[in-house]
Amino acid sequence: MSIIVRRAVKEDCPRLMELVKELAIYEKAPNDVTVTLEHFTKSGFGDKPVWWAFVAEENGYIYGFALYYIRYSTWKGQAMYLEDIIVTESSRGKGIGKLLMDRLIIEARERELKRIVWQVLEWNEPAINFYKKYNADFDAEWVNCSISV
Repeated sequence: MSIIVRRAVKEDCPRLMELVKELAIYEKAPNDVTVTLEHFTKSGFGDKPVWWAFVAEENGYIYGFALYYIRYSTWKGQAMYLEDIIVTESSRGKGIGKLLMDRLIIEARERELKRIVWQVLEWNEPAINFYKKYNADFDAEWVNCSISV
């Protein structure tokens, strides 16, 4: 494969949503994706974008992407929050995730961010093993919380 990694553009959003839905199936939550394509697109490419992404493609076909936003910690300052790194199932294990992660690291450095943070499901061994290759710190102390409003 001769994969290139580039910044996502608005026209990529339909394919990115396909990959999001594929991830939801993999994570055993296919009905939990409720965001619409319109909202997703506006959130990344509207007047006030809240997310940015890189895509991995070959010959115009997107095999994966990494989506992030900037998070703020009162203790540590700004950090890149990796919301998702998704590679289509048939292309996993071919180095695409590494290309995306390496590009995120470059982006974080260019933005002068000192950290990249994310979450991973405790049962997702392939992802955990991938992150271990980057010497990621795994924190079992914090509990995820959310409310619906």
